[in-house]
Order: sequence, then C-alpha cells, then structure tokens
Amino acid sequence: MLWFRAPEKIYMKRGCLPVALDELKNVMDKKRAFIVTDKFLYENGFTKPITDKLDELGIQHSSFFDVAPDPTLACAKEGAAQISVFKPDVIIAVGGGSAMDAAKIMWVLYEHPEAGFADMAMRFMDIRKRVYTFPKMGEKAYFVAIPTSAGTGSEVTPFAVITDESTGVKYPLADYELLPNMAIIDTDLHMSAPNGLTSASGIDAVTHALEAYASVMATDFTDGLALKALKIIFEYLPRAYDNGPNDPEAREKMANAATMAGMAFANAFLGISHSLAHKLGAYHHIPHGIANALVIEDVLRFNAAETPAKMGTFPQYDHPHTLERYAEVADYLGLGGKTPKDKLGKLIDAIRGLRHKIGIKDTIADYGISEEDFMATLDEMTENAFDDQCTGANPRYPLLSEIKQIYLNAYYGRTFTEKEYPKA
Repeated sequence: MLWFRAPEKIYMKRGCLPVALDELKNVMDKKRAFIVTDKFLYENGFTKPITDKLDELGIQHSSFFDVAPDPTLACAKEGAAQISVFKPDVIIAVGGGSAMDAAKIMWVLYEHPEAGFADMAMRFMDIRKRVYTFPKMGEKAYFVAIPTSAGTGSEVTPFAVITDESTGVKYPLADYELLPNMAIIDTDLHMSAPNGLTSASGIDAVTHALEAYASVMATDFTDGLALKALKIIFEYLPRAYDNGPNDPEAREKMANAATMAGMAFANAFLGISHSLAHKLGAYHHIPHGIANALVIEDVLRFNAAETPAKMGTFPQYDHPHTLERYAEVADYLGLGGKTPKDKLGKLIDAIRGLRHKIGIKDTIADYGISEEDFMATLDEMTENAFDDQCTGANPRYPLLSEIKQIYLNAYYGRTFTEKEYPKA
C-alpha cells in the first residue's frame, strides 16, 4: 500500500495571510495563539501582520523568538515551558525550516511532556510501520506553519530535527502526527529575502523534487508535484534571485514550487543527496541547500546506473529504472537529447547552469573548507551519511566507498565513475 498525506488546509496566493487567519476565530473559535519564530524575523516585523490580525480577531497571543539556525533541545524546552504557562489552543510557526522544526518539537513537548525523544527518533524502514507509536498530536493545540522563504517545504512535511546540545546528538523525528494542520503560503512574507537565502533555499527545492521523483516510494501523485515544481523553479528562480522584491510573480511562483516539492518528498521521501548534505552541513556548516547543490549532480550520475551492486530497499519495480526517470525529467523540462544518457547529461548541465545563475560555487573547497579539515572528517561523515534516514529511499543503495567517492568528487570538482567489483 502507498499513500499521500498533506495538511488539512493549504492557503496560497499573495495576501492570503489575513484571510487564512480569519478561520482561527470564525471557524475554529481559537482563543490563544503562541507564535514561534527567530530573532531576526521578530525584530524586523515579520510577525506584526500576524499579531495585528490576531488582535483584530480578539485572539490573545504570545511570542517566542529565540530559535537559532540549528535549533537545540534546550531551546525547544524553553519554548515549551512558556507554551505550558500560556496554554494556547493554536501554535503558529513563522520562518524557515529551523523555526518550524523548533515549533514542532515544542508542540510535542506541550502535548506530551512524557514522550521520550530517543523513542520518537527511533530508526524505521517504513514510516507507516513504526516499532514506536508516535503520540497523538493536536489534542491541545492546532498547528499553523507560515514559511518566510521558498525552499524547505517544512510547512507541509512530517519531519523535524532537533539537536541535544549536551551530547551533540541530532534527533530526526519523522511521523505524520507532526504534519502541520494548516500551511499559509503568502508571498508578502518572502519579498525581502536576500540573494543568499533565495539561492540556497531555491536549489534545496530542486533537490527535493529530483529526489522525490527518483525515490523508491514515488507515486503518480508525488510525480506530478515534483515535475511541476521543477518546471517552475527552472523558469522563476533566476528571476527571483536577480530581481528580488521587484518581481512578485517570481517570488510567488517560487513559494508555490517549494511547497509543491515539499508535498512530494513528504510522501515519497528523499535520497542520498540529502544524506550527504545533512552531514556536510553538520560538520562544516555549509548551508543545507548549498550542500545539496554541491553533491546532487554526482548523485544523479551514481543513481543512473542500470545494474547497481545494491538496489533500494523498497523497489516498486523488478529492475532499476532511475536513468529512465531522469530522462523523463529532462523531457518535461524540454532539455533535448536523443538517448536516456544524453538526456541525463542535459539535465546535469541544466542544474549546473542554474547553479551558476544564482551564485552557487562549484566545489566544497570553494566554500573555504580546508583540505586538512575536510579529510579529518571524511570517514565519519561517510559513515553517518550511510546511516542517515534519507538513504533508505534512494533507488540505488550506496556502499561506504561510493559515498566517500561522491564527497571527494564534490570537494575536488570531479565526476562519479563506476568501479569494477568482483563477479559473483
């Protein structure tokens, strides 16, 4: 059995925020709202349209704005303590992935303070068949997610990552109970995003769509979202990057595409581009979208092998067809090419061209990571990337040596080549 899950309500269109918030009072009779965001957004007035509307509706509100870029368990516990005192019936997350992740964890701690993070973060092979049953959410508070950038897709995904600052352990939580109840995609909140954020978040959405389309859990439902998201991004991301606040159409298209790509990977999941990027960001502090951009081309080459040594864990087919899938993407984008391999090459060229248009460099070394520091962490990054939750849905299951090769290629600017293995 396969499935498709999305938030109960998704509002989109520039200026939709106040109309969507009307529902909290006029339909749901909510009375107390707790807002979670970061200091920059709070101090620069991003939450003011929300609090003004809540005031108009007569909904009492309180705000927590100490979310860091890599949210910690201590931060979540501090926010949850404030939530427990305020006792809201709606939680509103405002920002990028960090604010939404932190808010989701606060939501869990508020609704189920007894829940154990080690249990909730337990590894699984299939999100539908968990050893641990995730606690029921939404009994105390309704959850609203409002993104301020176009990329993470967190507003429509059942994922959250939190770091225990005392041990350094990252807890990746994944369960559909964490899916927001409402997502509000209002481009008015995206207009002033700086170029660096626009490019990093936009290329992240590209990798979300590409990995969802190639995933062993892809379906017709997720395919349509992934393809349309890619089409929009290739057309509008350079415009959003070049014109910023002067191109509301490009901003709105990118906001929609990022959420569509989010819905695709919320159901089909991701692959090893994200496995590698998670560790590259953790060890060397490269922004997540940039980290994905540095490895995605080689990941496509790696996945396109027609006779891999190891296949994905949930194949819906009797033989790999990832090259064919990438060729379909190239065809949909109108990139040309006569054979599937030609089309894969055209797709990789198009990704590289998009990267260059939005100011993303070619190699890990270009981002100031010394060879000594990179080599010192390479083996540990490789093992942790192999063990990442995203690896399981990749169509080709990697060997440790292959992950290491992709990392080295991303550092030095090389391309993936197949190695001969002993015959059975």
